[in-house]
Amino acid sequence: MNTQVEEETYNPWSVVNLVFRHLASEGLHPVLGETGDPGPPAAALLRALGITPASEGNRQVSAQTADELARLREAFEAADPPVSG
Repeated sequence: MNTQVEEETYNPWSVVNLVFRHLASEGLHPVLGETGDPGPPAAALLRALGITPASEGNRQVSAQTADELARLREAFEAADPPVSG
């Protein structure tokens, strides 16, 4: 059993997008760029929540996607083996 906790990551701009959309849906009028870059505060929020900011986004989702693609590739190759010649 692996007791080591894997580092969790998330893209800070995903947080900015989520908050921006939420504020707009609440009838507010958020703007980007006029009062500064929201990326660093979003990254600070992630760090405060124990998540590592990363431009590649959620590392766990990326790993799951890579695993799924590998399974699909394996299934495809088993169904249609390459012709050697």
